[in-house]
Amino acid sequence: MRYNVRHVTRYHYEAQVAHAHHLAHLRPRELPTQRVEHSRIDVLPVATAGSSHADYFGNIVDSFEIFGSHDTLQVTCTSVVTTLPNSLVSTALLMNDSWEQAAAQIAAQSSDTRVSEYVCVSPLLRPGSTVRSFVREVFTPQKPLVAAVLELSERIFTQFKYEVAATDVTTPINQVLGERRGVCQDFAHIAIASLRALGLAARYVSGYMETLPPPGQPRLIGADASHAWASVYVPGAGWLDFDPTNNTLPGERYVTVAYGRDFSDVSPIKGVVLGGGAHQISVGVDVEPTAPSLGPS
Repeated sequence: MRYNVRHVTRYHYEAQVAHAHHLAHLRPRELPTQRVEHSRIDVLPVATAGSSHADYFGNIVDSFEIFGSHDTLQVTCTSVVTTLPNSLVSTALLMNDSWEQAAAQIAAQSSDTRVSEYVCVSPLLRPGSTVRSFVREVFTPQKPLVAAVLELSERIFTQFKYEVAATDVTTPINQVLGERRGVCQDFAHIAIASLRALGLAARYVSGYMETLPPPGQPRLIGADASHAWASVYVPGAGWLDFDPTNNTLPGERYVTVAYGRDFSDVSPIKGVVLGGGAHQISVGVDVEPTAPSLGPS
């Protein structure tokens, strides 16, 4: 699939901001299953200085600074992305190794930080007894890893209510587990923390979903904003993405922006401002199919 992606973030400050510095994870990244034809960031008021770089996880980060006084900020990211089928999914679904075997293999290759760093605690995820009790109901002895992950995804989907404004970025996962409500970020965090509590490797994925599905296809929850899902490392296959908010395996209708240990690694926009006081934020996302590029004539 080929998509036009437009992500608009607006900040409205109660007072003038004298100086601002921001970091943005908004540009989709190149992957074997994703090709980025075009991507750009536009900032209003126009940034005084800006640059782009790849972070530790290989995500594209845009840095921009505004010296002029302002009480509104608008950041727009427009991209053209082609998503491709992921053959890893079918390979992973055929794997029958137990989750205990997977955890043992991951522990044995602890020197490979591309995997082992996703087993450890992270700034927003420190699994405790509540998480361990929750995941043990699903990950029973000798259950195949992939089958258990799919059941975990289904359990979060059926037992938790998607409720905007029920949580924020500071809400602890134990509270989400207790209240059984939240948004995609919370559900991804619960899935990741659950897997790490068992010695498995799991990472946080941010991105988008197709806004309006084709006829006969369901409209996915969270399609009008940035979305988040989880990814588990399956030894012998690779990273398998799964979306507990919609209880599905992300495919060509998903656009990946970034991945990290948790939300704090891939926040769409974060920064420091001098002045401004309280602020309001609004976000709009459109992911629309477009005709394939014909290339040069």
